[in-house]
Amino acid sequence: MSKTLGEIRQKIDSIDNQVHDLLMERAALVSSVASAKKRDGLQIVQPAREAMMMRRLLSRHEGVLPRSTIVRIWRELVGSVALLQTGLSVAVSCDSSNSASWDMAKNYFGSTVPMKKKEDVSSAIVDVKSGDVSFAVVSWPECDEQGPWWRVLFNQSDRDAKLSIICALPYGQGKRDDSDVFERSVVLSQIAFMPSDDDVSFIGLELDSDLSRAKIMDTISKSNLNVMNLY
Repeated sequence: MSKTLGEIRQKIDSIDNQVHDLLMERAALVSSVASAKKRDGLQIVQPAREAMMMRRLLSRHEGVLPRSTIVRIWRELVGSVALLQTGLSVAVSCDSSNSASWDMAKNYFGSTVPMKKKEDVSSAIVDVKSGDVSFAVVSWPECDEQGPWWRVLFNQSDRDAKLSIICALPYGQGKRDDSDVFERSVVLSQIAFMPSDDDVSFIGLELDSDLSRAKIMDTISKSNLNVMNLY
C-alpha cells in the first residue's frame, strides 16, 4: 500500500530533524578539533584534507541529488564552522563587469566567511601577504598575459610571508579537457601546502633570456606539460 502525502511529509520532517541533529553534532566536533589544533600550534585550515573528504563523499554519492549540491553543502559547512570560528577572511580580485571570481569564491568559502572585492590582483595579493586577509582569490594564469601576477611567487625570501597556490576554482568540478572554455581562478594563502594525493601543480621556470620562445615551447611540449604563460 502506497504512503499518503501526509505520511511522506511526516517522514521528511523526521529526516530533517535527524540531519539537523547531525549537523549540530558535526559542528561541535569540528569546533573541538579547531581548538585542539590551535592549542598544539597546528595549521587549522587544511585544504588537502578537505579535498580528500570531498572526493570520498562524491565517490559514494548516488541518486537524484546533484553532485554540485553535495559540494555546496559541505563547503558551506566548512566555511561556517572551521573558517568562520578562526577569524579567516578573503580578498577577491574582480571588477564590476565580471562576478565569476566572486561567485566561485562564495561557493568555496561559504556565505558566512567575510569577503571583500579588490579591483586588481596586486591589491588582493598585498592584503594576503600583509596578513590583512587569510586568502586571496586571483585570476587563473593565462598564456601571453601581460604583467602576470604569479611573478610574486618567485624568489620569496625567508623574511617574507610565503604564498602558495592552495587550490583551484571552481571547486569540485573535476579535471576538464584543455579545449573546455570556462572561468577559473586560484586561491593564494600563507598556509603551508599539503598534498591531497590527486593534485595538479604549477611549475615555474626562470630561464636564460637568450633562449628563443619557440625553443622553450618545443622543449616543454616534449615533456607533456602545458604552457600557461611565457613572460
